[in-house]
Amino acid sequence: MATSLLPVIGKPAPDFTLPATTGENVSLRQFKGKKTVILYFYPKDETPGCTREACDLRDHSAELEASGAVILGVSTDTLESHQHFKEKNHLPFPLLADVDAMVSKLYGVYKQRNLYGKKYMGIERTTFVIDRTGRIAQIYPKVKVDGHIQQLLEFVGGD
Repeated sequence: MATSLLPVIGKPAPDFTLPATTGENVSLRQFKGKKTVILYFYPKDETPGCTREACDLRDHSAELEASGAVILGVSTDTLESHQHFKEKNHLPFPLLADVDAMVSKLYGVYKQRNLYGKKYMGIERTTFVIDRTGRIAQIYPKVKVDGHIQQLLEFVGGD
């Protein structure tokens, strides 16, 4: 099963429902017609790059939300891990627990990774911007944390 294909810009985003740090399940379809969704997949709670990325989004969440966007973070960590990460870093947006990697596979971001020569399966840092109609408006594959928030602000803010 080829799971490495990213969805296509302009096509409907794959719908999903995942448990969130809000205490409820969050579905992509609940935002359709209402909000632009910044759906960001990240490898692991409490790691330096993922913490920087989450804090950048936190620090600019008011600007993104003012542009009509909602932020959803997804990784394969447990809800308990997410809750701790969210509280520790004062994240104002929900983190979704994709523990079986089903949604990560659906979005083509669950891939073979290589860390110091050790191969393993994990999430490749990727951000999707999904418009109000539920279509993929932009994809940022293999995200480099530095400068990524500026890319999102420019795209979502329309500046």
